[in-house]
Amino acid sequence: MPQEEKKSRRDFLAEGVRTGSLILASGVLGALAIRAESGTMVWQIDPDRCISCGRCATECVLTPSAVKCVHAYALCGYCKLCFGLLRDKRTGNTTAAENNRCPTDAIRRTFIEDPYYEMYIDETLCIGCAKCVKGCNAFGNGSMYLQIRHDRCVNCNQCAIANACPSEAISRVPASRPYRMKKTIHR
Repeated sequence: MPQEEKKSRRDFLAEGVRTGSLILASGVLGALAIRAESGTMVWQIDPDRCISCGRCATECVLTPSAVKCVHAYALCGYCKLCFGLLRDKRTGNTTAAENNRCPTDAIRRTFIEDPYYEMYIDETLCIGCAKCVKGCNAFGNGSMYLQIRHDRCVNCNQCAIANACPSEAISRVPASRPYRMKKTIHR
């Protein structure tokens, strides 16, 4: 039976230093990777600064724009006469299709119970023109607002919409918190 080799104290310490160095190096690399990931920035619209000028639809390098209307259900009044959906100057007092505010018919509504309706934004049809947002802010409670959708945005180094935005509502935000939520109701 072969005899086991005894390790000297020096060999034991050298192995411990190597193992400790590997653990320390992997910890440092892991921390750097987390820091690099959290440092990634994306473009986003501050809904409380946006003035619904309509430039998001025309200035984006993508067609249709990466900017889409979002509906804050918690702020919504579920009104029958939703001014995000309907023009304020309608022909008669009807909710017919010719009175819709959205040029692409991206806003749908579902009847809940009289007089309440739930609004739904079909993002595939939305072009980011902000007409619904402007109507909702002017005559409603401001539950509709614009956001840059990151699954569509190419994250340009200098966003063309940000350059054209008169209210400077578009800025870079951390990718770990990419969406800004509406905080206030406009009246």
